Amino acid sequence: MNDQDDLPPEFADVPRDLLKHGKGRYKDVILVPQPSDSPNDPLNWPQWQKEMILLIVGLSAAVVGAYGPMLSPGFVEVSQNLGITIETLSQATAWLILCIGLGLFLTNPLAKIIGRRPVYIIAIIIMFATSVWGAAVKDYNSFLASRILAGIGMAPYEILVQCTIGDLYFVHERATRIAVWNLFLLTGIAGGALIAGYIIELDGYQWTFGVCAIFFGVLMLAVIFLVPETAYRRDSVVVIPDTREKTEDGGEGHMKLAHEHDIEHHTIPVSYQEETAATEKKHTYLQSLRVFTGRYSYAPMWKVFTRPVVLFFYPGILWAFLIYGTTITWIVVFSVVNGVIFVAPPYNFTVSQTGLISLSPFIMTALAEIVSGPLNDYVCLYLTRKNKGIYEPEFRLPLMIVSVIFGTVGFFGFGATVQFQTHWIGPVLCFGFANVSLVFAATCVFGYVVDSYRKHNEEAFVAINARNLLTFGLTYFVNDWLKQQGPLVVFCILGALFLFVSFLTIPLWIFGKKLRSFTGRNKWLQDFMNDDS
Repeated sequence: MNDQDDLPPEFADVPRDLLKHGKGRYKDVILVPQPSDSPNDPLNWPQWQKEMILLIVGLSAAVVGAYGPMLSPGFVEVSQNLGITIETLSQATAWLILCIGLGLFLTNPLAKIIGRRPVYIIAIIIMFATSVWGAAVKDYNSFLASRILAGIGMAPYEILVQCTIGDLYFVHERATRIAVWNLFLLTGIAGGALIAGYIIELDGYQWTFGVCAIFFGVLMLAVIFLVPETAYRRDSVVVIPDTREKTEDGGEGHMKLAHEHDIEHHTIPVSYQEETAATEKKHTYLQSLRVFTGRYSYAPMWKVFTRPVVLFFYPGILWAFLIYGTTITWIVVFSVVNGVIFVAPPYNFTVSQTGLISLSPFIMTALAEIVSGPLNDYVCLYLTRKNKGIYEPEFRLPLMIVSVIFGTVGFFGFGATVQFQTHWIGPVLCFGFANVSLVFAATCVFGYVVDSYRKHNEEAFVAINARNLLTFGLTYFVNDWLKQQGPLVVFCILGALFLFVSFLTIPLWIFGKKLRSFTGRNKWLQDFMNDDS
């Protein structure tokens, strides 16, 4: 592990001196993936350009994160303004979540085929339009239609940013950038509700959409003019003899790097391939503004769209879906019920005070984000040393213990403190603990999936985020359920389900390696998932 023995298999027989290395303090790090010699390869772009692109799409994801739960502090006021019940308003949120879940199965496979840029542009235009629409609505039907359409625009920013990070950065650079993206998303989700509480109280709920419209308008221009296509067709690197440089006595000549796809589909000598990439001219700024730049997957379209579904046959992906899906769904339930619970006796919070509840998850999740990543890496290194230096993806799982502890306190504690009407600090702290549980669970889930299914990360993220379908089902009726059975029963049931799926980690820890071996040797799965990818 310390000697980078975990390099991709295609580098196994490549002499290390032929592979490209990093610069500066990373001069001893072998670059994964290996960049081409083309100036148009996103891995070769200037660092400032990469960070600018991440900033723009990260900020877009932050505003998208705020867009969904921003009305939660003012549920009572918004429902009165629209002349509907709170239950109907919560159902509107459920329809939004459903559209995000279904949109993921459309937008991400589409981005894999035609590139990221057209999907980003269409999505940000939809978000700008629906924000303006939401600020102008006068009746519930129009409000609901704007929320449903917005779900399609929100979908790409759920996971496509992670794919963009993979396009722009080498493996040793990605962890920090994913942490930055998580921070943007966290700020949007928690900070959005916090600020929206004041906006709703002072200026009315329409202005929450108005503020989003301003942000999306600026970000729309930034995406159109400053975010070029980051997808790039990069095939496996192999080493073959350069046949044009054979020695006079018939020797093998020099070794050259080439791309498998170029070798299979072209008759041009390898050395010429290298020269072409090296002499290729960098695209001009105007050329970089092209919306459609070609096809980035050779697989049949139906395969690209169905692969996320097929991944549910992988036990590790199914486990990840259940863990992440239940935990984040229960967290969404908090945002749906908080606006009802805390404005009623004995708390009698104002709309702005209800928004301030989000300070608890905001601060606690930020601290958990700082701790969870390094702690997970430490545990992995410790277990690797105990395993004679051999790393296994199952070493990402032990921190689920921390998730279970915080989740148990968060879910069961919230129901009990609200039921027995304790001081407001009780349920507010439990809200934060539940969010900490999500952070540690997500660290385990995505760490395990990324390490286990490296070639299928994009499809795996789509499959896992199909949890929006689960979230839709619960948020659709949760306020009715809360009214009928009370917070203690509701959150004890949610807590019990959380514990049940969390304990599925134990058989994965024991049998995970065998299960990965089974799917890795299954010919049908391998042919379907890897053919002409």
